[in-house]
Amino acid sequence: MKNRIKSPNRGFTLVELLVVLAILGLLAGLVGPRVLNQLGGAKSKTAGVQIKDFEQALELYKLDVGRFPTTEEGLSALVAQPSGTNGWNGPYLKSSGVPKDPWGRDYRYRFPGQQAEVDIISLGADGAEGGEGENADIGNAR
Repeated sequence: MKNRIKSPNRGFTLVELLVVLAILGLLAGLVGPRVLNQLGGAKSKTAGVQIKDFEQALELYKLDVGRFPTTEEGLSALVAQPSGTNGWNGPYLKSSGVPKDPWGRDYRYRFPGQQAEVDIISLGADGAEGGEGENADIGNAR
């Protein structure tokens, strides 16, 4: 009988590596789409939270000034006093400027609103009106 000496540098066989790669591929195929869907849903939820923050800031603005900002003044009236506005006690947002939606675009603001007293809308991932899923518009009255 020969004594076998085990080499301390013994590696993995090609078959073992292929099995591990196949398992990793299956896991990525099953888990990947779910993770990506959650990421997209998180952006929509973030837009909804930002819109709620805008609504609260607009209510404070209205208490101080006596009216909502006009469509022309827009959401920027929450961080910088519009000319000719009395009673402004801002800034009403914590950030130094009006944040963009999670897709990097400006929120649409309209007063008087068509869907509510004021309309605050993000056009979603596609940046166009309408759409479904991630492309759906997100607003305070939708």
